[in-house]
Amino acid sequence: MAQRFIIRDGATKHDMMVSDEGGHSQQHNITSQQAGRLLFCSQHKNIGFAVASFNTKPNKLLSLQFTANGSTGLFGLPELQEPGGFYLLKENAIIETQDLVDECCSHNRSRKIVEVFDELSDTLCRVADLAEFVRIAHPQPRFSHSAEDACIAIGGLVEKLNTHRKLYDCLSDVVHRGDKFPTTDVDKLVAKLFLFDFEQSGIHLSDENRGKVVGLNESILTLGQHFMTGTLQPRAIPKVNLSQNIRQHFAIDGDNIIVSGLFADAHMELTREAAYKIFLYPDPHQEHLLTELINGRHTMATLCGFSSYAHRAVNGSLAESPEFVVSFLKLLAKEIMPRAKKDFAEMESMKKSQYAKSRSLAPWDVPYFTSQARRSKFQISGSDLAPYFSLGAVMEGLSNLLHSLYDVTLQLQEPSNGELWANDVYKLAVVHGSEGVLGYIYCDFYERQGKAHQDCHFTIRGGKLLSDGSYQSPIVVLHLNLPPPNWGTPSLLTPGMVENLFHEMGHALHSMLARTQYQHVTGTRCSTDFAEVPSILMEFFALDARVLATFARHYKTGERLPTQLVEKMVASKSVFGASEMQLQTFYSLLDQRLHGEERWESSTTTTTHILEQVQNEYYGLPYVQNTAWQLRFGHLVGYGAKYYAYLVSRAVASWIWQQYFSQDPFNREMGEKYREEVLSHGGGKPPRAMVGEFLAREVTPHNMVEALMMDLDHKKVRVESALSL
Repeated sequence: MAQRFIIRDGATKHDMMVSDEGGHSQQHNITSQQAGRLLFCSQHKNIGFAVASFNTKPNKLLSLQFTANGSTGLFGLPELQEPGGFYLLKENAIIETQDLVDECCSHNRSRKIVEVFDELSDTLCRVADLAEFVRIAHPQPRFSHSAEDACIAIGGLVEKLNTHRKLYDCLSDVVHRGDKFPTTDVDKLVAKLFLFDFEQSGIHLSDENRGKVVGLNESILTLGQHFMTGTLQPRAIPKVNLSQNIRQHFAIDGDNIIVSGLFADAHMELTREAAYKIFLYPDPHQEHLLTELINGRHTMATLCGFSSYAHRAVNGSLAESPEFVVSFLKLLAKEIMPRAKKDFAEMESMKKSQYAKSRSLAPWDVPYFTSQARRSKFQISGSDLAPYFSLGAVMEGLSNLLHSLYDVTLQLQEPSNGELWANDVYKLAVVHGSEGVLGYIYCDFYERQGKAHQDCHFTIRGGKLLSDGSYQSPIVVLHLNLPPPNWGTPSLLTPGMVENLFHEMGHALHSMLARTQYQHVTGTRCSTDFAEVPSILMEFFALDARVLATFARHYKTGERLPTQLVEKMVASKSVFGASEMQLQTFYSLLDQRLHGEERWESSTTTTTHILEQVQNEYYGLPYVQNTAWQLRFGHLVGYGAKYYAYLVSRAVASWIWQQYFSQDPFNREMGEKYREEVLSHGGGKPPRAMVGEFLAREVTPHNMVEALMMDLDHKKVRVESALSL
């Protein structure tokens, strides 16, 4: 896989922010200055209107008439009235790119080189990221195909830039010797980020080694694609090998049993055990693909001057080094062990009470008894709570929270003809009380046929300071899969959907509230372990009883969600939190071991051998012989050497919550401080130093683990309190 230096590695990961259980991408100005209808306000007189606005679908059917007179085109771009407009956008970007490359390489350059590079990045991102979203999300094939062609064309252009030696030399000279124009710390940091992204393709190496890096990148991409395909493949075994009393629980194809997952919710233990052992049985081909992938990454990283692939992946992050990551994870593993042991003891007790001939707790039991405990302890379900979480009520709660914290309101805007890709998309302007419009959020909330089943945040255009002193407003899309309203019933959300919506809005706010000089580091365009901090912090607000009390009410009667139900709902999310955190720690340590300097003991060591060692040392339940769950773990492709980021992000978000918002989740002073000192900088400041300054305490493994342990202790108290109601 050839790395992109203009659309940098860190940016491409987060320009499409995907919700992840373990946890899991810049655009054109919308020129319409239509006065938006005020959608949300804290005054009670506007509450009904706010709920009504989101409890019915938009009905602007004309927005789909892409060829009608007066159409502005997708996202307000006149070029995109028709699919062929992508050709024009692409050609213009190519011309502008050449002019900017010439400017970078000119002896008569009249501005800082980092300013030229950022404009070059912005020129390519505004086409590439827009096209990537349309390729994925547009329901009409003619638009998605044209967008895909633009993606391929821009990708080819970036490949040429990756090998443009003169362009690299000009940037490298400025980074190492200084620019001929005065530069700031931000200028220097962003220039270094551009240089690092440039060098990931090996342009600074000899011709021979650069060719090796290019070949390795392509091989790694192919191996990753094949490995991902293999993670989803069902496993077939002769049905005679399976006990007759559980065969009916699986699909049967002739003489074979087909096992397509772990059957974690199956009541019979034998069914769960069989599914676990069959589905996770080691696959030699998957083992080969993963080994070749990891070895290829290591070789590529060392060719580029890194000690390991982990050093390459963590460079420039909040953690800054694999040594910091491993120190944090090992300390966390030590601290979490006694708490997780108590969780497992309770699960084992549940198992003994449920089964007459019970065996010891096993890995296939953990998801089942976690789910059982949440239901049995609190006697609530998502369907019981959904009537209190209409989409309109949740959006009202979000808006009131944003107004309290940041003096921000959301204004529902009437889209121009042709601006949308589907007729059920909402357009919001994010408006600050004194700064005016900060940016635009397009809310593609409802599930529909052919729509990707992932909750995502897409950056369509990044914010940046323009040469005339104005600011290029960011544009993002929130891409969810909520049930649509029907037959007079609004879209009703489960608590998990509410949490996901808050999470994705956290990403959007990072883009909206950032005010960076350069788009290359705006909003979520920062390291993985810092990009998730704002979104995870929003989950704390979503699970706070005081916040929920402001908007959770029955869509028919207007009745508030009873306090006891609020407490039980929040507590249910905290059940067995220690064992869940231990599992994430174990996953992260395995990922670091596979990608670190000390990866293999000998040439005969396999990833499964390493799995067994790490699991037996750091997880509370022993490894099950002849299983290899890592061969089903697709995150090793997308988050190689970065899976730890979820825990680091959660630690920092917990720390921020405890220090600034736990006492008062509506505190304007704290909200504005958080925006000014953290969100506004995007990736424009070294994240660890920035977080440390904000928290007035050094970010160390010990301090982060302490924050996570405090969070677990609070959750334990929450569970005990709810059980006493």
